[in-house]
Amino acid sequence: MARLINIISPLEKVFHDSKPDFEPYAEYSAMVNEKSSFQLLFSAEKGERVELSANIPNGVSVSLSLVEEIPAGFVRDKNADDYYIPGVHPAYPDLLRPLSGSSFTAPKTGLCCVWARVCASRAGSFELEFTCGGAAKTLRLDVIGCELPAQELIYTNWFHTDCLMSYYGFEAFSPEYWRCTENFLRRAVQNGMNCVLTPLFTPPLDTKPGGERPTVQLVGVVKNGSSYEFSFEQLDKWVDMCRSCGIEYFEMSHLFTQWGARHAPKIIARVNGREKRIFGWSTSASGKRYRLFLEQFASAFKKYADKKGITERCLIHVSDEPAKRQLRAYQKAADTVKRNFDGFKIVDALSDYSFYQNGAVRCPIPATDHIEPFIGNVPELWAYYCSAQGKKYVSNRFFAMPSERCRVIGAQLFKFDVSGFLHWGYNFYYTRFSKRLADPFAESDAGGKFPAGDSYVVYPGNDLEPLDSIRLHLFADAVSDLRALRLLESLAGREEAIRVLEEGLDSPLTFSEYPHSAKWLLQMRERVNERIAALTAQTK
Repeated sequence: MARLINIISPLEKVFHDSKPDFEPYAEYSAMVNEKSSFQLLFSAEKGERVELSANIPNGVSVSLSLVEEIPAGFVRDKNADDYYIPGVHPAYPDLLRPLSGSSFTAPKTGLCCVWARVCASRAGSFELEFTCGGAAKTLRLDVIGCELPAQELIYTNWFHTDCLMSYYGFEAFSPEYWRCTENFLRRAVQNGMNCVLTPLFTPPLDTKPGGERPTVQLVGVVKNGSSYEFSFEQLDKWVDMCRSCGIEYFEMSHLFTQWGARHAPKIIARVNGREKRIFGWSTSASGKRYRLFLEQFASAFKKYADKKGITERCLIHVSDEPAKRQLRAYQKAADTVKRNFDGFKIVDALSDYSFYQNGAVRCPIPATDHIEPFIGNVPELWAYYCSAQGKKYVSNRFFAMPSERCRVIGAQLFKFDVSGFLHWGYNFYYTRFSKRLADPFAESDAGGKFPAGDSYVVYPGNDLEPLDSIRLHLFADAVSDLRALRLLESLAGREEAIRVLEEGLDSPLTFSEYPHSAKWLLQMRERVNERIAALTAQTK
């Protein structure tokens, strides 16, 4: 018979064959209207119907999702560090499948978890009680009488609409395209994202040389000899939709190919009444034709952005992840962009400090394992991580990593006053180099090329709706930690906020040095909350 074993921390990853000796999670605190999580741990037989009843106080909302294990082949690189979940597992707990009520069918024999996402609309101490199989478990939620401040971190998790097109089978800019795009984008915003990759032209990202991804170009182009006309109707619709979802910043797709800036992205234009690819892999980045095109496009785009009121909220990219040996080619491309897109913030993910020293990039975005030279030496510090950051103990979100390794990034972003954070995969459902579609429910490692969990944090669900992952919520909680530390900073000063953050540590927190402990991370957040509660009580 199915039974409720306990309420446990959101930082536990429970496998069906885990031992049931998880530490109880009896109480914690949060702010008014802050989303937070915990898990309900059950034992059951495969196929057994589990009936759960809940007693939830007024003013508290709880959504429940069944945690499902997702197959994973490639989970860590051969040079990875040792801060991973021990053992070899064919599948990892990750997918959150919403429960329509309070009952579910056990997916496997052994242990299973229900993920509870909680939000309280008023302050107070609340008792949440859950019952199953004759066992009742209670959690106390203490809600502090203030809200988290507005998010200042610019957070972008690259949004790939072509992956949605390939998975669901609809055409670009069809009614299904716009509905699905809005659904997935709204979910991203609900979990902390406030900046979106915007495909002015089809993004030249993770594409093999000579290959191409489905066309998602928002800017209309008409070619008349050496002159071009531009229309922004689709882009206008995109911007309006994004704003309605809560997006604040627009990250314009790269104007040159990835890994060296040697070619133009795929650009489609109407030529003599017919659609035609006018630029792509055959186009030299430094050639006169593309340079003249960019000059004309930049002039038209600047007028559009100014009229739309988004100039100060636009990020312009040159090329993604250039290596040091590609500095010269990147410099030429960057000079073209800086000359034509003056007045815009120009940013790129790259990790060699010489690019900044040589003036090739104004706002570099270094990987967290290469960020040290940039700290204190750039006017605005950004950060990113991707598939390569599985060593040096830096935070990341792979399936096989402990949950606290994902969530600790919030404290690190605060400590180093990071302005923006970038990740490349909100919903990348292709294999490496975009060669084919991968099933995210069965092929979580993108064809064995990226560690499972690197390329997406939402799954494609029914009716063009996304399904959440544990990792999506963990990063959202990291952003909440960051905002709570910002609140404490506003009340007591930065020095005091860092003191509370690092209390009890043997050495200062860095991107690679921090306690490898879920308990420490949860206790740190409780210390921050307690200090906020004490300070706000003094002002009332």
